[in-house]
Amino acid sequence: MFADVKTFSALGAYGCGVIAALTAQNTRQVNGIHEVPPAFLRLQLDTLFDDVRIDAVKIGMLASAELVRVVADALQRHRPTFVVLDPVMVAKSGDRLLRADAVAALRAELLPLATVVTPNLPEAGDLLGRTVSDEVEDMRAAAAALQALGAKHVLVKGGHGTGTTVTDVLYDGLEAILLSAPRVATRNTHGTGCTLSSAIAALLPQRPAVVDAVRDARDYLLGAIRASGELDVGSGHGPLHHFHEVWRRRRAVTGEAA
Repeated sequence: MFADVKTFSALGAYGCGVIAALTAQNTRQVNGIHEVPPAFLRLQLDTLFDDVRIDAVKIGMLASAELVRVVADALQRHRPTFVVLDPVMVAKSGDRLLRADAVAALRAELLPLATVVTPNLPEAGDLLGRTVSDEVEDMRAAAAALQALGAKHVLVKGGHGTGTTVTDVLYDGLEAILLSAPRVATRNTHGTGCTLSSAIAALLPQRPAVVDAVRDARDYLLGAIRASGELDVGSGHGPLHHFHEVWRRRRAVTGEAA
């Protein structure tokens, strides 16, 4: 959630947070997950929607089927304009974050409500019950299959592939758009999926079309990854530099060294 709020702030959106689970984690591992009771999650959602105009919703880790259903119910009742679903299933450390009973509920109840769903290759495979490779045709087929389940747009991310170029596939039911960029050689990839989906959510109300929001969100993410070496956080997969542009502007104004 901290990566989400940093991303919203960096991209000119005001982020509000609803807690679905607490995690004990660092850059190396996840040591524990504490789920919020479903009734309290519902109370958080209804309290926020009752007061604040919500232009876009970004959904991250929902560890159980009960929590998935609470969020789906709230979306159906409050009808936000944009919904970005990041089907977080496995942490960067390899720790499993989504219980098996939640996968079917997420597929059936949240996918049809999503403006954009942003699975990486393993997550797309989990949702479809098969392996999804980084071959473009396979990614295209996976995006089409997920879109057929109800999501308006599907962004299958190729970051878990092995090539020197990372290609994502954006599909809207009619056209598959390939978005490619050179792979950045770094271990600082903690929170890449959260950051990209949050960037898309922040930019959807600010851009004329979904593809524009996705392109600009990817550009922001790549900049945050490239600048991550300016930070020294942890001994595992370090975080991205969410405020790289803000810090750069500050240094330009104050004359501080990088």
